[in-house]
Amino acid sequence: MDKLGAMRAFVRVVEAGTFTKAADSLGVPKAQVTRSVQSLEQELKTLLLNRTTRRVTVTADGAAYYDRTVRVLDEIEEIESSLSHAKMSPRGKLRIDVAAPIANLILIPAMEDFCARYPDIQIDIGISDKPVDLIGENVDCVLRAGAVTDPSLVARRIAEMQRVVCASPAYLKRCGVPLHPSDLDNDPHRVINFFSWGGEGFVLRRGDEQYEVNAKSTIGVNDSSAMLAAGLAGLGIVRTAMFMAEPYLKAGTLQLVLPEWSRGGFPLYVVYPPNRHVSAKVRVFIDWAVDLFARTLEPR
Repeated sequence: MDKLGAMRAFVRVVEAGTFTKAADSLGVPKAQVTRSVQSLEQELKTLLLNRTTRRVTVTADGAAYYDRTVRVLDEIEEIESSLSHAKMSPRGKLRIDVAAPIANLILIPAMEDFCARYPDIQIDIGISDKPVDLIGENVDCVLRAGAVTDPSLVARRIAEMQRVVCASPAYLKRCGVPLHPSDLDNDPHRVINFFSWGGEGFVLRRGDEQYEVNAKSTIGVNDSSAMLAAGLAGLGIVRTAMFMAEPYLKAGTLQLVLPEWSRGGFPLYVVYPPNRHVSAKVRVFIDWAVDLFARTLEPR
């Protein structure tokens, strides 16, 4: 029996919740994972997992064995990562998860540089705005904008994403150019709403002044790309990240609205599971991403 392989299979089953998901994350047949865990139980002469047709649960002995096995595997990875070759040439599969605009406009266009630096790292990029089960889905890290609400995760702030308010020239010609945030509260202006965020109000600031906008909205969206598309279509005033709006502002298809008033920014975090050794491949990706986003999102 491959003892280390069996231990890794057992850990993945516990974390993924099923043999099928564990096998998928390890890239091996389900039967192989099943045999590995069974062999481990036979050697230990104890039942580690309770199996039913619907789910797998950990026995008391299994929970104790899991805690110690995770520490052992982390120690092994730490030893391997501490070798000079591992530091210089990190390798293996790296699974990250990121929102579509960040992936398509910033991350993927720059990936050639990362791949040239670390040719032995294979990267799987998951595109999602929804919360991800990092452990269950075997995700190494995620890039998320805004507050990280799960206190069990490690979150490293790597950049600040500036937000702007803008509209199409056609909309401004039709409805007029706002001179003060209070203009947005009145006809004929309409502000595209993020309905999934709960409420249509937002705050604009200028020095020590601030104004809470409670504008009328006839269209709501729950996606940042859709928000941008609504602005380009002249459907209303939109709030978006500067890096998304910038090409259209340069092309003249969008114009800043109330540019002396600030919508503020929101943080970008790299998030990864706690109580796990940060492997060399994850560490070099985080360091590379910090540099990339610092250069890309630096206020101009």
